[in-house]
Amino acid sequence: MKSKLTAVALAAVVVAGTAATAVPASAASGKAEPTRCHTADLKAGFATGDDAKPEMEQTTAQTQAYIWFTNRSKRTCTLSGFAGVDMIGAQKTDGTWSLARSAKKPVKMTLEQGDTVDFSITLLPVARSTPQKEKFVPAKFLVTPPNETEHFTLKWPFGGQILKQDGATHPATYLNPVGL
Repeated sequence: MKSKLTAVALAAVVVAGTAATAVPASAASGKAEPTRCHTADLKAGFATGDDAKPEMEQTTAQTQAYIWFTNRSKRTCTLSGFAGVDMIGAQKTDGTWSLARSAKKPVKMTLEQGDTVDFSITLLPVARSTPQKEKFVPAKFLVTPPNETEHFTLKWPFGGQILKQDGATHPATYLNPVGL
């Protein structure tokens, strides 16, 4: 009886081993790779904590503002690349300024439910005394997550003005990829 039970157990191991090799490794783990985050999966906003606020009152150096994305979906998703950012000015002469991208290389960020990632916008503030035609006064930001077409509309909460370089080849105001 002992040898018959051993033979049955050995046969079960051989069959199980054969079956396991026929199943792809990705299916065997039971987890599919997360797909990219869509605008509907996210919420967005400006980071407004004391250490995250741009120094808009100083006019001698660049400063950073941060925009965050939080995964509000019930699934894990990924973000990789640059958000699209269009600034809408408060002055009639400002119009809309589509921000240039930095030379930094994007990384793939995986966001589980509730996770947050941000990206920075480098800004060059100017003094209030700067001639009107040389300054851009931000009012709203249209922020489109990477590889998406739907955007968030965010009100600019920090005041100040930026040196208007919307036609420059290498402007001092630009954005970095998500996660950097």
